[in-house]
Amino acid sequence: MLNVNGISKTFFPNTPNEVRALRNISLQIEEGSFTGIIGTNGSGKSTLLNAIAGTFIPDGGSIFIDEYEISHWSEYRRARLIGRVFQNPFAGTAAEMSIAENIVMAMRRGKTRPLTRAVSHKMKAEIAEKVGMLNMGLENRLDNPIGTLSGGQRQALTLLMATWLKPRLLLLDEHTAALDPKSAAKVAELTSRIIREEKLTAMMVTHSMQQAIDLPDRIVMMHRGQIVEDYGKEEKKRVRVADLLNTFDRVQKRELFDESVSELIKEQYL
Repeated sequence: MLNVNGISKTFFPNTPNEVRALRNISLQIEEGSFTGIIGTNGSGKSTLLNAIAGTFIPDGGSIFIDEYEISHWSEYRRARLIGRVFQNPFAGTAAEMSIAENIVMAMRRGKTRPLTRAVSHKMKAEIAEKVGMLNMGLENRLDNPIGTLSGGQRQALTLLMATWLKPRLLLLDEHTAALDPKSAAKVAELTSRIIREEKLTAMMVTHSMQQAIDLPDRIVMMHRGQIVEDYGKEEKKRVRVADLLNTFDRVQKRELFDESVSELIKEQYL
């Protein structure tokens, strides 16, 4: 379904600020699977999602969704196949527009015909039915500006909007990180339910080890722009938070060891 083949990305190359954000990443995602991406700050998690979404073009490698090579597609063109929810609950929506108007815009994402804020009675009834499934009482507030809602309510609606057209791939970029614990738990539960009921293929970046254990059926660990561990479906069933933390510790110790060996070699031969 998704095939990422040897993509790399270096920001500010050949300068003192050079950052090798992705280093020859290859990853295959099966249709209907839910993959969690974990790693420390700067490991390349969100950069990988940005590469897939089209925020930038990788320096090399290729990206396929189904039979389409999307490596050089614009972000707008990829939006026909990809839905995305960001960490900031206020991203991806127009605060001054109503709930209904925002959803209508999402319904027309990636289409070439002119966008309009008009909401017909039939469309409003369809929207009310789906919004009601969130169990937040928002189906009675469709004319309210979306900017007046709480972060949790807005993120739940953003999730609904991102999945309205049943995208081929759903990208979740730490989408509960900015919420209070109660709202985060609610959005996480909605995420699991929507992905399961709609049979979506999803990738989720998260800093929460417990969320990585609870939600996806596969866990990919990144470090310094590389994949360092991949817990497949069967192996992931046996993984606990302590196992993930131990792996992080092992990777970091190995890196320190490699750096020490490199310094010794330099001292000896240079």
